[in-house]
Order: sequence, then structure tokens, then C-alpha cells
Amino acid sequence: MALLIETGLSDWISDNDIADGIRKLHPDADVRTPDNLGDPADITMLAVVDLQDDHPNRLPNLKLVQKLGAGVETIVSNPNLPEHARIARLKPDAPAQGIAEWFVAYVLRHQRHMPFHEAAQTRAEWSPKAPIYSPDTKVGVLGLGHIGARSAKMLRAVGFEVMGWSRSPKQIDGVTCLHGDAALPELLGQCDHICAILPSTPQTVGLFDARMLAAMKPGSQLLNAGRGDLIDEAALIAALDAGTPGHAVLDVTSTEPLPQDSPLWAHPGVTITPHVSGWHLGDALADVGENFRRLSTGAPLLHEVDKARGY
Repeated sequence: MALLIETGLSDWISDNDIADGIRKLHPDADVRTPDNLGDPADITMLAVVDLQDDHPNRLPNLKLVQKLGAGVETIVSNPNLPEHARIARLKPDAPAQGIAEWFVAYVLRHQRHMPFHEAAQTRAEWSPKAPIYSPDTKVGVLGLGHIGARSAKMLRAVGFEVMGWSRSPKQIDGVTCLHGDAALPELLGQCDHICAILPSTPQTVGLFDARMLAAMKPGSQLLNAGRGDLIDEAALIAALDAGTPGHAVLDVTSTEPLPQDSPLWAHPGVTITPHVSGWHLGDALADVGENFRRLSTGAPLLHEVDKARGY
């Protein structure tokens, strides 16, 4: 039994660095990377960012796909993944903290009028402008799982009034939690900022279409650090032109990297960050190694995905 690390990325943590981190925690584990793959039939567990269509065909004894992150839609939907192959995701603190910080940073950027002051500086112009008072500001968090709950608590600690939305009932101290399809437009119409950290499922793909965007509070800000397919990007541009919402901050897009000819790059109502909100894995490598050990011994996996639900 062997574990293969194959992220397929050149601008993130290298496969060898991830493999070395797991070997330090589990010295006896057979951990491989594409440059020392050996016999593909040895591979029983694969750790990836996105599962490629040919992965299952190349690895005939694959039993577990470990997502190096939270979103598992490309794994669940892979037509070549055998029925018996299991899927696990990560729930580490480091990326949850990072994404929560990203939400807070861009909400505060708006609250403190940072773009206005930066533009004034280029003109050597002293132009006081009152910050928006945080206790009078309502922030909505869509998705109240591990990351969303962390984000809601951090935003509440800053002093914002926080509302949360999820498909099933949740309770978070100090946060007004709503659930169900009917409650979403109600929340959107009240909030000055909407922080989305929803998974990609058949129910969420294209959820923010023209109708849902029109339900937002005029002039509000939409922040997405979940999955890029949540938002109909053509509808978003039209909605921004109409002022509802007033601004969008996107860490994820429907196609990544975002094509150079995308109108999102140049739109004055859009801020783009290149999928960097939850950068660090932190202690997640311990969970990857632990799942390899559990797979080898037949113990229950950490954070196994329900394929039927998609998360």
C-alpha cells in the first residue's frame, strides 16, 4: 500500500514538500510523488487538489482519494472513479482561519473606505471620510460548516451584527442563523456584506443568478471564497452595473486561472484575488497521514465524504 501526492499545481506547496511533511509524521509510510511513482498498482490512496479523469485508470488499486482542501465536486463527479473508491476531505484550522481573515480583511477594506483613501493619496488630497460604523453593519455568512462558522464568529468578534444561512438548522452563539431556501432572499435583502463559503453541489451551482443577485441589498458587497460556480458571472456583471450588489470580491471564479479576456478583470465593481484565501495547510498533513494509516488498518476515516450529498 502506498500514498501518492499529486497536486498538479506549480504555484502552491510542492508535492515533495507535502510528501516530506507526511514522512516526518509517519516515518514508516510509503509516500510517493509523480517523480518517484514506482509501480502504479501499489497506490491505494491518492492526495490531490483536483482529481483528473485519468487518475482512476492509471491507478488500478485506488481505494481512497484524499482532497487537499474542502471542495470535492471534481472528485465526486469524476465518471471514472470506481464505486468502491472512497473520498475524504480536510477540516484543518489553518485554511479556515485564513479564509475567515480574508472575509474580515475585505469587509473592513470597505468599512474603512481604503480604496477611497488610497486614490486620494495619489492626488496628494487630504479628504476625511467617516468610516462605516461596525455595530450598524450587518454581515451574512452563507454556509455554516467548519469554515463558515469560524468566519461568522470572527466577524462577530470584530463587532458586526452577523447572520448565517445554511440548508439545515445550525446554532452559533451571537449569530442569527436561518436555514432553508425561503430564508435566503430574506437574509440577502438585509445584509451589507454577504460572505459565501458554500460547497459546490447541484443545489448551489449557479445559485447566484440574476434573481438571487437582485434580492441583495442595493450597494451591498458580495464576497465569495467558496466555489466559483456559485455565481453566474454574466449575471453578476449586469447586477453590478445596476448597483445591486455594489461590489464583488472574488477569490474563486468559474474558470481558474481566470482568463485574461474575462470582463471581471477590468470591471470597477470587482476585486479579484487568485484563490489565496485559504493558502496554508497547517496541521492538515497529520490528517492525510492519519487517513493513510486508517485505510491500511480498516479504521473509520477522518472527514469521509457522503458521495450522494456531495460533501
